Amino acid sequence: MTLEAAHLIRPRTRAGAQWWTLTGRGVSSMVRNGEIIFAFVAPVLLAICFYVPLRSIMNAAPGMDYADFLMPIISLQSVSFVASSAAMRSAVDATKGINTRFRTLPMPPVIPPLARMGTNTVLLVISIICATATSLVMGWRPNGGVLDTIGLFAVVLVVGVLIAVLADAVGLLSNSPEATSQALSLPILILGMLSTGFVPESQFPEWIQPFVRNQPISQFATAMRSLSDGTATLDLLTPTIWWCVGLAVAGGLLTVLGVRRVVR
Repeated sequence: MTLEAAHLIRPRTRAGAQWWTLTGRGVSSMVRNGEIIFAFVAPVLLAICFYVPLRSIMNAAPGMDYADFLMPIISLQSVSFVASSAAMRSAVDATKGINTRFRTLPMPPVIPPLARMGTNTVLLVISIICATATSLVMGWRPNGGVLDTIGLFAVVLVVGVLIAVLADAVGLLSNSPEATSQALSLPILILGMLSTGFVPESQFPEWIQPFVRNQPISQFATAMRSLSDGTATLDLLTPTIWWCVGLAVAGGLLTVLGVRRVVR
């Protein structure tokens, strides 16, 4: 191996080690802060608050299985918890001077965001597992084929990663972890309640039904239900694909702005 080739390889090896170390730091902090415990508790509380009191009422409707109906929103609300944690994590790093400390190290500026993304992905996988276990206890069962079931979890995983990237960028641009948490929690709460996640579109007033039907949470829930029961078509999945593209573009642009702000 030539010296030039060795010179090209070493930075990649060092960057990989840095990413691994910072990701481990994030996971350790996540365990100490009790985020994993909340990942277990959150879907259970959601099931208790909605499935237990509404089950008999919703199941009275023809063709309704409320456990199957509720499964997507339980998974998506778990994703929203990961997003809030991601925003808080990046905002704390920004406000406590950790990012400034990283700037003094021989570290590519992209490594800290990638390490936080690694941590967020670990929490996301745990949250999805907990949400799935809760849904199974309620009585949900996937009725599609193997590919449909893989697609179901692929949707929630991709949506979770994209929202976590967007939330991380928002936290990076914020000067206050508290303000960041509030800025994310309110839109997530509004979109969750004004969606077809908990009740069908027909249960909303007619004047707000177009918003309820077309907003992202409802589209994600519709796609997941169609994959769960094996009725997915390209037409049903297309809005979700476009919303994911939009999230990817927004998250990418805000991440670039956040990284530029850090390195200044």
